Amino acid sequence: MIEQDYRDVLKTLSEGSVSRRFDPYLDIAWDSPEFALEPDDPRWTLPEDSDPLGAHPWYQALPQERKTAIGRWRVANIQKVGLQFESILIRGMMQYAMRLPNGSPEFRYCLHEMTEECNHIQMFQELVNRTGADVPGMRAAYRATSPLWGLSAFIPTVFFIGILAGEEPIDHFQKRVIREGTDAPPAVLRTMEIHIAEEARHISFAHRFLHERVARQNRAGRLATSIVLPLVMRWLAGAIMAPPRRFAKEFDIPDSVMREAFWHSPTSRAIMRDYFGDVRMLAHDLKLMNPVARVVWRMCHIDGRPSRFRGEPHRTARRAAA
Repeated sequence: MIEQDYRDVLKTLSEGSVSRRFDPYLDIAWDSPEFALEPDDPRWTLPEDSDPLGAHPWYQALPQERKTAIGRWRVANIQKVGLQFESILIRGMMQYAMRLPNGSPEFRYCLHEMTEECNHIQMFQELVNRTGADVPGMRAAYRATSPLWGLSAFIPTVFFIGILAGEEPIDHFQKRVIREGTDAPPAVLRTMEIHIAEEARHISFAHRFLHERVARQNRAGRLATSIVLPLVMRWLAGAIMAPPRRFAKEFDIPDSVMREAFWHSPTSRAIMRDYFGDVRMLAHDLKLMNPVARVVWRMCHIDGRPSRFRGEPHRTARRAAA
């Protein structure tokens, strides 16, 4: 049975989806001169503080022309990965929603979220198309197995952990780009602004959903969840943020640079840790940060202090490089 407080949260989120929503073709002036995407625009350059490759000395030493070409491809590929992940989310959430009873307030919110994710897919694909970069998105193995990921919705706690693992890295990356005033093409920034605004509801729902589910677990179930949480976070951080092999081949990026950037250097690991400050806060709130779980977080290199509040900026990457 759904408690009244949870019902109130779902009602607020659903009403927000009605009153504050975006359309990818009404709210982005794709054909305006300001939003034109030029392949030689130096604003494609990857940011040094928030992108693991952009933070690498090899990339920073490149001529501007190569920085631009690499940055354009990587930005486009991140959008492609984002839309691929959104499609997985929709498939899994539909599996979950169709098993809900009549009158469930979760059903209404889930359908609102799926509608917004469909819009995000259109928005990201339009941006990819206009970059002119023919990017594949996720690595080949992930693309091949992705139709099966939605089956995790039959274990809802694991499924919504996976949703957070996919949403948190992109959300954190985009918020940091916006906060730090990164000089990126306006069309890219506009898609980020829209995605951040609507993703706030989606992440809020996933956090609250896990609060409700974990509270019902017995001791063994909670121990299992505490271990699954960091493992899924680390796995999907790689799936979402690390580029496919084709990227290194196309731009002749040394294997050593790719290894260090994804995720073996202190700076890149600090960037990855920053993705999950809010999730570490959630783990503490749910009493899932037990001694065994702490070891797993550390082994996955995503341990660190929890956020003090949702969306708190974490800036450990610069300190790691110092």
